[in-house]
Amino acid sequence: MANVLELVEARLRMALGEPDARAAITFVGTDRIEVLRFTGDAAGDRGGAGVVRYATLGMSAQPMADPADPLADPVRGPRAELLLTVRARRADTDKALRPLAVLAASPQVEGVIVAPGGSLEVGEPLWPGAPFSSVLVAEPGGLVEDLELPAPMDPVRFLPLLPMTANEAAWKRVHGAGALEARWLARGTDLRDPLRRSVSLED
Repeated sequence: MANVLELVEARLRMALGEPDARAAITFVGTDRIEVLRFTGDAAGDRGGAGVVRYATLGMSAQPMADPADPLADPVRGPRAELLLTVRARRADTDKALRPLAVLAASPQVEGVIVAPGGSLEVGEPLWPGAPFSSVLVAEPGGLVEDLELPAPMDPVRFLPLLPMTANEAAWKRVHGAGALEARWLARGTDLRDPLRRSVSLED
């Protein structure tokens, strides 16, 4: 599936510009996962000034499926890569590369099917001192358009990740992703701020 990843990287470059750094991580029993970094300058006029974006590359090489399913289709099935956008120079967010790679490998390792509205647990702070150890998977299409692949393969979707505090993650499990996103919006929460506090969860 090398050609799929070449197409994915080309789509990322078209949307975000040239990456200024990249790291590769390989986990036992999985394909290599890369994480590309795009600075605000690379993102050009797409609202990238003052932010840094991280994109995984490798998760979409295979369709997501339950590895215990003996009838899993090796070609058809959802494909995705992950995107994280944070404000630059406010925290050591480059340390998020390994946690992002872990999340991108989760479909292969744990059989997780990553989709909008879902939560992903990192198990540790996303970067040193971060109040976030989990993320909410948001709807794709706003930053990087879906990448259509030759039939019968499903398109690759580029899924934004929204960091959640422990309180937000617990609240989301009870009330749902839509309710948490509505609360963020109503409170004017800057979801790109790597130092932000939890949104008020009291009515």
